[in-house]
Amino acid sequence: MQKIKQVPEVCNIYAATANPLEIIVTETEQGRGILGVVDGLKSKGIETELDVKDRKKFLRKIGYKL
Repeated sequence: MQKIKQVPEVCNIYAATANPLEIIVTETEQGRGILGVVDGLKSKGIETELDVKDRKKFLRKIGYKL
């Protein structure tokens, strides 16, 4: 009789983001697996020319060099 070892498998997922993540996991007859990672949120809008000017003005004000 063959002895079966129970070895838990470990998976590391690295994602460089400041957004919340969701991991999509599925289970089949063979076991569980990771299908993918959902990263990010929908954008809140498109930056206009005025937004660009305001952002750059703010960055200069706080000492960030462009």
